[in-house]
Amino acid sequence: MIKLFELARVSLYGVLLLLLVACGAEEKLQPLSSDAVVVAFGDSLTEGVGASRDSAYPQVLAEISGLRVINEGVSGETTVEGLARLPLVLGAHEPDLVILMEGGNDILRNMSHAQAKSNLAQMIQMIRLSGAQVVLLGIPEKNLFSDSADFYQQLADEHNVAFEGEMMSDLLKTRSYKSDSIHLNNQGYRELANRIYGFLQEQGAL
Repeated sequence: MIKLFELARVSLYGVLLLLLVACGAEEKLQPLSSDAVVVAFGDSLTEGVGASRDSAYPQVLAEISGLRVINEGVSGETTVEGLARLPLVLGAHEPDLVILMEGGNDILRNMSHAQAKSNLAQMIQMIRLSGAQVVLLGIPEKNLFSDSADFYQQLADEHNVAFEGEMMSDLLKTRSYKSDSIHLNNQGYRELANRIYGFLQEQGAL
């Protein structure tokens, strides 16, 4: 009886260990080489609206990481438009990693969250099929004092994506980081770049 109990306990520990390893594997990114190409894909928050020309987060991230980070942000873009544009971007740059931060304009315009989620899911699949890794950043609900819209976490869970859902929400709650109600200023974009850099380190990419 004791042997059976011990065997069951060992088996349970083994299952728990495998689950922990599997969960960790889902969250981690593969290390990027020193010559890796990173594409920052999104809307005005990626383009850098509200800050000076060289202060958008992709430019700052390139500065602090030493990597080539390409700014592919288009102000006002929705997920429908982003989905149509993404193949051209992937073909032009052949990135190793794509930082995907889009959906804010869908939220601001009261567009369907289900459709935004579907569009982002197709973007994630497209990025992976190109051979690149993907990082998903969440955008707050229309009330900018809220957390990221629920569909971002759902996407992360369903597609096992490296996901950060609090970063933009936290920054947009800090008045000193904002140029207006929905955009960051120079200081805010620099802080965003620093936080993304830290997240990439935590996830094993850097």
